[in-house]
Amino acid sequence: MNKIPKKICVNVSRIQQIFSPDPSAVRSEQIQKQKQAIYRHRNQLLSGYLEHDIQNSDIERNLHGKPFLTAFPQLQFNHSHSRQHYALASSFELLDVGVDVEDLDRKVRFDALAQHAFHPNELQYWQDLEHDADYWFRVWTTKEAVLKASGLGIRLSLNELDTRMHPNAQGGICHHPQIGHFAYQNFRLSDCMLTVAWRAAPSCAGFQFPQIHIIQH
Repeated sequence: MNKIPKKICVNVSRIQQIFSPDPSAVRSEQIQKQKQAIYRHRNQLLSGYLEHDIQNSDIERNLHGKPFLTAFPQLQFNHSHSRQHYALASSFELLDVGVDVEDLDRKVRFDALAQHAFHPNELQYWQDLEHDADYWFRVWTTKEAVLKASGLGIRLSLNELDTRMHPNAQGGICHHPQIGHFAYQNFRLSDCMLTVAWRAAPSCAGFQFPQIHIIQH
């Protein structure tokens, strides 16, 4: 009997819809105002999703610094932003959800970052693919999303995690002794790479990807 897939909802917005920079403001002030605007946007999205007003005071952090809603501890959520995009992933059905978004036109020192952050297996694949940018962004966002989902973040070095990213796949499962098993799925949107990750329990019954519903604003 086929199981009904579990669900993850992902809202993707453009930063310019959330925050309009003030050319006269100093950089530190701009960063703080953008951070506040992003938090307000996150709260608005969560409020709509839960049909319950959410404020910053409703959100606390666990021992690893990962945010959770005190009134809705069963809701897993995580957010990410780049210079141009914002993403919020949420699910009532899956554990330890993480998300990462990166602009595809981001100016990146691909080789230097790959040498520093990629696992040797990932680095070899990337070199075999003649430094393919799409593969680089999939690996990078997967590492970020998985580590955010696990709650460990930078406490686990990026190059210690082998995403087992296949060049022709848009998702997979990876494992590390410190965090366990995580599954992930990559989405190449018009001008950004989005990756969603969640805790996966190995099973003899096989693995089923959830329904990931992406809402672009």
